Amino acid sequence: MLTIAAILLFITGVAHSYLGERYILIRLFKRDNLPTLFGGTDFTTGTLRFVWHLLTLVWWGIAALVMLASGDQLQAGTVLRVFSIVALLSGLFPLCFTRGRHLSWIVFFAVAALLWLGSP
Repeated sequence: MLTIAAILLFITGVAHSYLGERYILIRLFKRDNLPTLFGGTDFTTGTLRFVWHLLTLVWWGIAALVMLASGDQLQAGTVLRVFSIVALLSGLFPLCFTRGRHLSWIVFFAVAALLWLGSP
């Protein structure tokens, strides 16, 4: 049951990113009334895009934990390291999609380091 749940979470993440990009984000970004921040709409579209895909990444992290729990391999250190990796990858999103202008990457990288270093 846990393996099926993890697979469903993973597939949901893929569908969320692909379908959201194709049917929601691209259509939204074609509008001419997006808020202009930092001189244009690039920051707005980049922020919306990375936040959208961030949810997929979190679901994949949860799927990984569910898979580990199904094999009785789930310990505090494992949970912290999985979330550390999710935080690290989460920090890459604003770096890529907003070219670092959305400063959440600093917090995500700090969380990633603290979780990794704090794991037993």
